[in-house]
Amino acid sequence: MRAVLAIVVLAASFRWAPLQCGGEPDPQVKKYETPSEALYDLATEFKTKGDTGGWRTTLEYLMRRYPNSRFAMRAKDELAAASNGASPGAAVEPAPDKR
Repeated sequence: MRAVLAIVVLAASFRWAPLQCGGEPDPQVKKYETPSEALYDLATEFKTKGDTGGWRTTLEYLMRRYPNSRFAMRAKDELAAASNGASPGAAVEPAPDKR
């Protein structure tokens, strides 16, 4: 009798369990790929609010803390463009691959 009850409880738990892959992810609750992506997004928020100092400081920290990430490469390109007279965060061509 206990075995039957255990099977019924187990089957019922699967019946009401939430679906793990039930649809498209909500962009409002997006999980970050890496901490470097979170920092890059934070720098972007500073830029859109007009906080150039916060933007620059965040990108510099990103480059120091995660130097090998793809977001560090973007940060480097953006800071280089800004120092050459472009507006902060302006779109820049990625640096050529030096292989």
